[in-house]
Amino acid sequence: MTLFRNEQRALLADRRAVTALEYGIIAGVLGLVLIGIFTSFGSSLTTLFNGIGASI
Repeated sequence: MTLFRNEQRALLADRRAVTALEYGIIAGVLGLVLIGIFTSFGSSLTTLFNGIGASI
């Protein structure tokens, strides 16, 4: 019975999974922000590059 309690305490003290989860959340939010930026500026960038291409 004490072996089970020791393992349980070790699992509760382990913070690696929490850190990995935090990094995953940060990466997901960053990805959503980048998608939003590219979506909002996509048409203006297309217009800009088409204008540059036409002038060349």
